[in-house]
Amino acid sequence: MQTFNGPLTGGCLCGAIRYELASPALFVSQCCCRDCQKATGTGHVTAIGVHRSQLRFTCGEPKPFASKGESGGDIVRHFCAHCGGRIHVTGTRAGELVLVQAGSLDDPDAVTPESVIYTKDAARWDHFDPALPSFPAMPPAAPPT
Repeated sequence: MQTFNGPLTGGCLCGAIRYELASPALFVSQCCCRDCQKATGTGHVTAIGVHRSQLRFTCGEPKPFASKGESGGDIVRHFCAHCGGRIHVTGTRAGELVLVQAGSLDDPDAVTPESVIYTKDAARWDHFDPALPSFPAMPPAAPPT
């Protein structure tokens, strides 16, 4: 679990959508899956995993776009209808989990990636910190506490 001081703030490119993100994050991962690659047009996305209740919109509401993920469930991307800026991702199989796009933070350095996932899909030219744990797909679930 990654904690940060106070709520983090962020939004889209044009400022029509603004949000606050409450601490702590469940995880911060760099995801290399083909879905993230195609949705972002780059090699990976850095995602901050939080409970749905930790994300609060202070201005505007994102629009959803759903597609099928590798698991067969829907992956729903939430973005600004004006500028197209991605804010977060949810899914039918993810329950209360929300994946906030770290690039949408006002200060993306406020979080630090803890792992790399879906390395089986990673582009050869996209490089990661070799000290980070990496997983070919989703990492194994943590045991209940």
